[in-house]
Amino acid sequence: MSATAIPATTDPARGWWAICLCAAWCGTCGSYRSVFDALAAAHPQVRFEWVDIEDEADLVDELDVETFPTLLLADGHTARFLGPLLPQAGALAQLLARLPREPGASAGPEAQAVFERVRAARGK
Repeated sequence: MSATAIPATTDPARGWWAICLCAAWCGTCGSYRSVFDALAAAHPQVRFEWVDIEDEADLVDELDVETFPTLLLADGHTARFLGPLLPQAGALAQLLARLPREPGASAGPEAQAVFERVRAARGK
């Protein structure tokens, strides 16, 4: 599916967010960063944010990130996915194509709290 699967919006609070939760010491995260940045360029209608869980611990709070990379996807209001993802462009691209077409299930209260903190910190 193309990048147009997610409608463009002029209101960042209403658009989709892809938030990668990683750590500077993680070799996999270091390798994934260029993939994540390339996906951001290919999906300009999605807000991509990189969060270092140690340098920005206040954003993740008590969320226990055990596997890297861990991705949080939100539709602008609701966290819709939180979990580890294979560090390959295709895995995230498939989620970005699929989630907007699925009913709006929540990823849970912890994911929602992290999303709200990131959204508040990174601005509208």
